[in-house]
Amino acid sequence: MNQNQHKKNTIVPPPAGGVRKIHQTMRWYGPHDKVQLEDLKQCGITGIVTALHQIPAGDIWTVDEIKKRQQLVRDVGLEWTVIESLPVHEDIKRGEGNYKQYIENYKISLKNIAQCGIEVITYNFMPVLDWVRTHHSHKNPDGTRALLYNKTAFIFFDVFLLKRPNAEQDYTQEEVTTAKEYGDSLSEEDKNTLFRSVLLGLPGSTENFTAEQVLSLLDDYKHIDDEKLRKNLVYFLSEVAPVAERLGLKLAIHPDDPPFSVLGLPRVVCTQDDLRQIFDAVPFQANGLCYCTGSLGAQPNNDLLSIIDDFEDRIHFLHLRNVVRENENIFRESEHLNGDNPMEAIMEKLVKLMQKRNLSLPMRPDHGFLHSFEKTELYPGYSLMGRMKGLAELRGLELGIQYGSK
Repeated sequence: MNQNQHKKNTIVPPPAGGVRKIHQTMRWYGPHDKVQLEDLKQCGITGIVTALHQIPAGDIWTVDEIKKRQQLVRDVGLEWTVIESLPVHEDIKRGEGNYKQYIENYKISLKNIAQCGIEVITYNFMPVLDWVRTHHSHKNPDGTRALLYNKTAFIFFDVFLLKRPNAEQDYTQEEVTTAKEYGDSLSEEDKNTLFRSVLLGLPGSTENFTAEQVLSLLDDYKHIDDEKLRKNLVYFLSEVAPVAERLGLKLAIHPDDPPFSVLGLPRVVCTQDDLRQIFDAVPFQANGLCYCTGSLGAQPNNDLLSIIDDFEDRIHFLHLRNVVRENENIFRESEHLNGDNPMEAIMEKLVKLMQKRNLSLPMRPDHGFLHSFEKTELYPGYSLMGRMKGLAELRGLELGIQYGSK
């Protein structure tokens, strides 16, 4: 047995007569993160969610590099529980170029990860941009700041700032006119902020893409639609899921964020039907889901409770947060327990699911408000106080449900 295997703590038999509880974690971007591991430990967690962001997508994660990061986490008395993310190279998403070699590299990384005793690997299959918001500092009535997506602002960015070729064809004339009027009301500073916000870049990075870089990347996808992207995802999973299954690993795909097309790009992990197609096509339990209530909840047609019921054996990791859909064009991230997602009912189902499966699912409070006390520049959505508040609320909700069920 590998010396680190005893460290695995996501699927462990409960004590006699014990009750399964969510394994509470926080995301950490690595040594350059303004929020330090010592800060996160003081939130009462035992698990860290992180990744080797310094390694380019497609390159192999070596055992030495994984163990270096593990040791940093262990030095403060925590454990690296979940990888978020092991990125998928764009060649794999397009099914072109060196995609077969990058898939082989991915398999080697999985083997190295297993050797180090980490079980859960999160990834996404979103082309070009991992996530998109138009506003990273929307001011709430109480003075806290939140992430927000405004379709009108995005259309103005797409058509008039980025100037994507033929972008206006993706929208109605009324939408384009409204977007132009919206943009005319913005100052140059506001326009620059919007541009930077949409093109934040890759997770763990503070650098923005340039317009030229994005347009070049978009051009690479001009011949790829949803059907082609889904086919490439299934091919990728048919190669890596059997390896993960043999190694005792769990692959958790993150839903598209937001769960609809942006910049004319295909999206194939948005709805319950999308998930069903993915899991039916590659029927390994290792081929699973990062159940993100924020991403899935931004699509009003998604039934978050039904998704738990339908894919209960495939849920390997939990992102719990809430959203408010102000109208058909705007959604904003809200307090963890207050929003359009029925968090109380979601938590009740998750508690029952863990008892049924006899395991503790790892969870992190996804995103959080930026409180005025925190002046340090932080990754959008990854404040310390806001996430700690969300964790406390979710922890209390879970314990209340468990106590009430006795």
